[in-house]
Amino acid sequence: MSSGFRLIFAASFVLMLFGTCNGSKVGICYGRNADDLPTPDKAVDLIKNQNINYVRIYDSNIQVLKAFANTGIELMIGIPNSDLLPFSQFQSNADTWLKNSILPYYPATKITYITVGAEVTEARDNSSSMVVPAMINVYNALKKAGLHRRIKVSTTHSLGVLSRSYPPSAGSFNSKHAGFLKPLLDFLAENQSPFLVNVYPYYAYRDSSNNVSLDYALFESSSEVIDPNTGLLYMNMFDAQIDSIYFALAGLNYKTIKVKVTETGWPSKGSPKETAATPENAQTYNTNLIRHVINNTGTPAKPGEELDVYIFSLFNENRKPGLDSERNWGLYYPDQTSVYNVDFTGKGTVDVNNGGNLTTVNGTSWCIASSNASEEDLRNGLDWACGSGNVDCSPIQPSQPCFQPDSLVSHASYAFNSYYQQNGATDIACSFGGAGVKTNKNPSYDNCLYMTAGSNKTAANNVTTGANATSSGRREFSLPNPYYFLLMIVFTWIQFL
Repeated sequence: MSSGFRLIFAASFVLMLFGTCNGSKVGICYGRNADDLPTPDKAVDLIKNQNINYVRIYDSNIQVLKAFANTGIELMIGIPNSDLLPFSQFQSNADTWLKNSILPYYPATKITYITVGAEVTEARDNSSSMVVPAMINVYNALKKAGLHRRIKVSTTHSLGVLSRSYPPSAGSFNSKHAGFLKPLLDFLAENQSPFLVNVYPYYAYRDSSNNVSLDYALFESSSEVIDPNTGLLYMNMFDAQIDSIYFALAGLNYKTIKVKVTETGWPSKGSPKETAATPENAQTYNTNLIRHVINNTGTPAKPGEELDVYIFSLFNENRKPGLDSERNWGLYYPDQTSVYNVDFTGKGTVDVNNGGNLTTVNGTSWCIASSNASEEDLRNGLDWACGSGNVDCSPIQPSQPCFQPDSLVSHASYAFNSYYQQNGATDIACSFGGAGVKTNKNPSYDNCLYMTAGSNKTAANNVTTGANATSSGRREFSLPNPYYFLLMIVFTWIQFL
């Protein structure tokens, strides 16, 4: 084999491997159940300005589809529950819809998913029986157009489709939906379509705050919840809820079906009893969620597994019925001003405006242990920072520069600050359940130097929960171990050819 051909072969192989490592994606839900929303063109400009490349809409509105043309943004479009009957009854209805509502705008408008119905198991009517026939007809229409491999067909679910979700390993589908789920899961498995689920830790906390801590719901917990059946450790409710779906699928022997999250988020305002619905908590949840997802952390049961999520929602929607929180899930008000800011790249820090209270400190700041924190909170925070938080705690070991004074407060302060600086120096990164506080006074002493943002180059390079970024917030790409070793074998083999 000539050296030139070897080089071409190696390059092609590397590209092939990189092509298999797409990584998890974060998108936004663009609902329009509100008054005075901006035009679709302006909404698309807003989405583009936020570097959002994946959007879910709930119908096939022509003006919306036109607005996304030639943007490169991937769309998940919906067929409402009200249309399930005609779509399920006649193939011609699905064919006509595709011909008139989709094909004129495709592929300029990049449609990648069609959801047929939404949370039908929650509906009061018997619409669930119509979902799979409608999905089959939509799939057949796509197949006639040669698009069945490019556009996937599925339907969305609430977590109520499960009869049990705790512990995650006990996750199981509600038997009353068996007649609907069996043909649905067969369809998904046969056509390599994902199981789409809406996941809301907010509701779990709101409805059971005695059993679920706010920190656990917000990705802020410093202690693990152990699944007694598997020994798996959970640092947040989101992962636990996702794994309950995976265990439910595995329990029915559908182990190849992937899970995608079509809705998740946190409201910024609620009714008087919804005290956790605040801009601060909403930003905390969504910021931590994005970082968790783009780091390709996966879940305890599926480590490293790709998991796409769509944050709900782009705008507050004032026409929605129910409690005040139902109308306050948006990142933006209808006038396009921010409810709070979220960085969809997960690379930098963000500021809250328009009434939010989570801010980035101007200038240099440090994070230290609060003098008012309990010994238990300090110990939990220290153990978490030096473990799952991926902090290099060697400087606080005996004979090292920061070991003295040998006190829990001193050691926790060093670990808290290291985590704080490695994760963008945001308020969120100095929380530790209230055990951390920020200071503008440098806590360094003698030879014990406290890190500042940008001073650490390696501590966050290991792939652990929530930590796969350098201190500057820039994500590093690394091949998964199996691909790395395979690549080394191939290059070694090429050298001998």
